[in-house]
Amino acid sequence: MLTLLVTSPRVAPGLMTWPAWQAVTGPATLLAASADLPVVRAVEAAGRPVTIVDDPSTAALLNAAASGLVVYLAGDEEADRLPAELAAALVAGPADGSDAAEVEVLHASYDVPGARLLDLVTVMDQLRLHCPWDREQTHRSLATYLVEEAYETLEAIETGDVTHLREELGDLLLQVYFHARIAAETPDEDGGFTIDDVAGGIVDKLVSRHPHVFAGLDVADAAEVEENWEALKASEKGRTSVLEGVPMALPALHLADKVVGRAGRVGVTPATGPSLGDRLLALVVEARAAGADPEQELRDAVRRLAEAVRAAEA
Repeated sequence: MLTLLVTSPRVAPGLMTWPAWQAVTGPATLLAASADLPVVRAVEAAGRPVTIVDDPSTAALLNAAASGLVVYLAGDEEADRLPAELAAALVAGPADGSDAAEVEVLHASYDVPGARLLDLVTVMDQLRLHCPWDREQTHRSLATYLVEEAYETLEAIETGDVTHLREELGDLLLQVYFHARIAAETPDEDGGFTIDDVAGGIVDKLVSRHPHVFAGLDVADAAEVEENWEALKASEKGRTSVLEGVPMALPALHLADKVVGRAGRVGVTPATGPSLGDRLLALVVEARAAGADPEQELRDAVRRLAEAVRAAEA
């Protein structure tokens, strides 16, 4: 019998399932194509010898399994390739007409949610070291791409194209990690940080600002959740004004929505007046009263206008 042992390259090699450890510590002969495989080093560290084979072809493995129990410790490339090749060989059957060996694929470890983020770390490390363009980038040089990717993500949301959205979120994620990778090259004492610091910071913030989830606080509805969030934020940052933290460089309509909302917390309402700005601000107040996002409402209206233009041109 042949057991093809498959492990995730994103999980520490010794962290295998109990059935996998039973397979490698049992009476089977252990084979692998390279002594450098992490799983091979982990198994040998546990006291089980692994025989390195010169010919790890499907035919050779099936021949070895015909005379006894064999566990083959697959590398990453083999884990993708060998199951299909072994299945094809079993369907074809042995050339001499003898009974085919039994084959099982045993997954010794599985990717946990978020595991592919480790691949992003690995790829970016290589790019930062070996790509001339990636190597010369700085926080400032990347700033324009961060803005562009954010707007492209917003466009994907508006079009409702989920495939496009997935792609744009990936581009946006790249910008986040690129900045963290650059910061990791700066010593800690000079303000350097890593992607783990970034992730740890947002985890701590989410936990502290969701006491109704993590600390047993009772809340009536989403509005109270938002109120608690703002109160906790103000307390954490020691703010003296409700306007602190509002970037004044936001697009004007988005900025108006933010400021109108903050003004309402201290009982200030926009003055009504005849100017165009006053009337635009009044529309923002109207949108908020209706529970609508004025920025999104205008975007939707512009999109409808653009569609009408294209229809007229056609």
